Amino acid sequence: MLKQMKYFVTVVKCNSFTEAAEECYISQSAISQQIRALEEELGVKLICRENRKFSLTPAGEYFYNQSLILLHEAERIRQETVRIDNKNNRQIRIGYLKCYGGQELQHAIAIFTEQHPGIDIHIVNGTHEELYELLVSGEVDLVLNDQRRAFSGEYENFHLYSFYCYIEISTRNALGALDKVTMNDLKRMPCIIVTSKEQQENERDYYQNYLAFIGEFLFVDNLEEGRLLVAGDKGFMPVEGVANIPQVGATMTRLPLFRGDAQLQRDYFAFWKKENSNIDIQSFANILHDMFENNLK
Repeated sequence: MLKQMKYFVTVVKCNSFTEAAEECYISQSAISQQIRALEEELGVKLICRENRKFSLTPAGEYFYNQSLILLHEAERIRQETVRIDNKNNRQIRIGYLKCYGGQELQHAIAIFTEQHPGIDIHIVNGTHEELYELLVSGEVDLVLNDQRRAFSGEYENFHLYSFYCYIEISTRNALGALDKVTMNDLKRMPCIIVTSKEQQENERDYYQNYLAFIGEFLFVDNLEEGRLLVAGDKGFMPVEGVANIPQVGATMTRLPLFRGDAQLQRDYFAFWKKENSNIDIQSFANILHDMFENNLK
């Protein structure tokens, strides 16, 4: 019956016996016979046929909805059975930033799991320093992080995407009329940083030593809280594209952040030890790269 369920669901999804037959790699007559055999076995009519068109009966609609659930559960059981029977028990351990808010990693995990159902995925998060230590100690196989250290030849530094840096600032602030700003322009305003409590000192060090910001800092837990402070002209907030930030409203404006003649960029990478490199890690990194490319075009 599971195979007949699959045929029935495919016919309904395609809204065509012909297209469903092509998708299931059988003939149109064969898939029609399977649907009729299913109706006979159930003793109910699932489809009302009218020339080349069809519609679902109330029983057919119920059976379709329940079939979707059962087929999904059957596939989950199949994958788990394969995983348990896999003597090598392949796995990949991934680390990501606590303050990372994008959907790229989530989508990459979903696709990788679908393509490699026999591989376990273990996820941890942490600060920049925590992720670095986990990678050094071998407790994770790959981390998603922005570049905060000089590259090491012992690691694969797989570039995922480069984001231009901007600030969001209140439209009531005089600097909001500029076409671009530098950190020097902003030194008299508090810098609002969205980060976890554990990461605050690292973020402070990054902005002071790498971006040469000499003003005060305000730390917030989430983007919404930061925007409320910006709207109240309590400071400016650096932003970039990793969290798929929506368009700002009338209370604030977004300005490109420059250093000299060039707009600042933040680069995101997948890092892993070269000595531990394998086809599973490389495959996941490639999928993650594609997710950044697709989501941020």
